[in-house]
Amino acid sequence: MTANEHPRVAILLPCYNEAAAIGQTIADFRAALPGATIYVYDNNSSDGTAEIARAAGAVVRTERMQGKGHVVRRMFADVDADIYVMADGDATYEAAAAPGLIALLRDEQLDMVVGARKSEVEAAYRRGHRLGNKLLTGMLAWLFGRTFTDILSGYRVFSRRFVKSFPVLSEGFEIETEISVHALELRMPVAERVTAYAARPEGSESKLNTYRDGWRILMMILTLFRIEKPLAFFGLIGGALAVLSIGLSIPLFLTYFETGLVPRFPTAILATGIMLLAFLNGFCGLILDTVVRGRREMRRLAYLAVKA
Repeated sequence: MTANEHPRVAILLPCYNEAAAIGQTIADFRAALPGATIYVYDNNSSDGTAEIARAAGAVVRTERMQGKGHVVRRMFADVDADIYVMADGDATYEAAAAPGLIALLRDEQLDMVVGARKSEVEAAYRRGHRLGNKLLTGMLAWLFGRTFTDILSGYRVFSRRFVKSFPVLSEGFEIETEISVHALELRMPVAERVTAYAARPEGSESKLNTYRDGWRILMMILTLFRIEKPLAFFGLIGGALAVLSIGLSIPLFLTYFETGLVPRFPTAILATGIMLLAFLNGFCGLILDTVVRGRREMRRLAYLAVKA
């Protein structure tokens, strides 16, 4: 596709029981991007979401495995386009911002643009979600060195290269975290732009549970840290074990220097065992770091294999 050609734009809307909002969401995105094809992926809704979306003119497909991660995996595999706009079907994201996000993606030749949420309505962005987002975003920045200001935003624009080279492994709402880490680890050109975030229409309820899904997202961050940065992960564990071993050993050495005796053999054996575990963690980190480097190179080659 040359710069002067019109790209094929696909709007991807994962939905679960969004009958109160899906019609408005489709209308908003059709007004913002009249040439785009709108796909609604229904995730076992029981309130007629699929029927409403079909009546509104969207292409409706179904994913039976429950969870947003499963839906995104199916969408990315099935839909063929040049540019992908992904948003939730709850009418909270600013559809009018989509042309600007796409223009930013094309003008700067990016692989992803994140629509960072900004809301003037307290009900749109619950306090628990806001606090959790800040904590998880801060943790991601600490572990990976770089981050976005809103890693949990479901409003994103992707290049074809990103979508067709991203191995979706998540099952639920941790998918946004996995997407963010994937982009950061492969050093993809990405950007972020603030977009409005509105309150849900009456009758529409958030499917995100602050504590349950927050815990799953936290576990996803730690899992990705272990997988993507094993040297740092196992190095931290090994360092902590080494410090503990040395702390247990100091009194033993002091006693030995004063009396020439080692009266507490169980403590000495424990300290030795802990130090061996520390070295094992260090060696595991070194070996896995080499493996991860090879995996990252293969993922980069898979990314480059897709035409820009």
